[in-house]
Amino acid sequence: MDTNTAMDLMWVLICAILVFFMQAGFTLVEVGFTRSKNTGNIIMKNLMDFCIGSLAFWAVGYSLMYGDSIGGLIGNMSQYAFFDSLPDMHSLFFQTVFAATAATIVSGAIAERTKFTTYLIFSLLMTLVIYPISGSWVWNAGGWLAQMGFTDFAGSTVVHAVGGVASLVAAAMVGPRIGKYTDGQSNAIPGHNLLLGALGVFILWLGWFGFNPGSQLAISGDNAFKVAEIFITTNLAGATGALAAMFITWIFYKKPDISMTLNGVLAGLVGVTAGCAAVSPLGALFIGLICGIVVVFSIEFIDKKLKIDDPVGAVSVHGVCGALGTILVGFFATDGGLFYGGGIDKLIVQITGVAAIVAWAAVASFIVLFILKKTMGLRVTKEEEIDGLDIHEHGTNVYND
Repeated sequence: MDTNTAMDLMWVLICAILVFFMQAGFTLVEVGFTRSKNTGNIIMKNLMDFCIGSLAFWAVGYSLMYGDSIGGLIGNMSQYAFFDSLPDMHSLFFQTVFAATAATIVSGAIAERTKFTTYLIFSLLMTLVIYPISGSWVWNAGGWLAQMGFTDFAGSTVVHAVGGVASLVAAAMVGPRIGKYTDGQSNAIPGHNLLLGALGVFILWLGWFGFNPGSQLAISGDNAFKVAEIFITTNLAGATGALAAMFITWIFYKKPDISMTLNGVLAGLVGVTAGCAAVSPLGALFIGLICGIVVVFSIEFIDKKLKIDDPVGAVSVHGVCGALGTILVGFFATDGGLFYGGGIDKLIVQITGVAAIVAWAAVASFIVLFILKKTMGLRVTKEEEIDGLDIHEHGTNVYND
């Protein structure tokens, strides 16, 4: 192995470690944005997302996603079954942490009222089948969207929109928390610790410097310049998303809202993930600005108009902004984007890809959840929800004092 190959391999593994640490960030965001009586349940769900996802993606998921493409739709299981090929181990780990991220997104949207056993099965099927199949369309060289020239560099749609759409379906099917909607009105159920939520957002922001730059999959030679550029586009979008959300809430709520501003960071980061290697720093700034504004109105719309209870805003942050950010590549890509003289062709490809993946995630999630609802059930009992999932599902309280 030459020096450059070893350097590239190490770079991918370091970035994978950063993305793995995002599990801690998701855990803290979800814990901080929900009530203390469900903290242990959220810890367990996020922990199991990674543990189950690691096994499922190693055994089946990676093969479905990256094996020789069958008709551009799915990977050939025979090529990479159980991954005995040593040179591919770094890729397996890097893609495993991405798969776990897609599954974890769902946890926050259905927090505080979902059966733990049911959630584990859904998490398994997310990393085993749902995420890998649509992922193969884009990141497998033979995938039909890859052949069309669809751009989703690090997963605004492949990872985040898939998780966000699954969250929307799950939250709608599980139903709102007790007391969330009365007399047609939405009642706020404040999270118990915004400090934990803020720490989680900072950890996620840190992890994104592995998520996006790591997707270059190399750092040797001229790749180093591209990696540095991706750091800048990623950071600018996150910062601008936060500023946009803060000022929008300042205008409409008369105060700069903390939780919305935190979600603005994530909205900007999610939005730029598709085009972080394809847009200029200025383009990234505008993507972050747009997503930071949209996420506020999206959270309000889903909560107050659709009356779908999403305690952490996962549907808006990951689903809406993931899809939107991917489409915006059709406008802002410096090579082929509409604003750079490329015409409408790139935009049409981006819209087509987003529509196809969103439809797949919605239908597949609905089928799985419908079967689970009819067999195991999705919700805990009224008594269990009121008392808290920690004591009933796990036999303990995290805050024993």
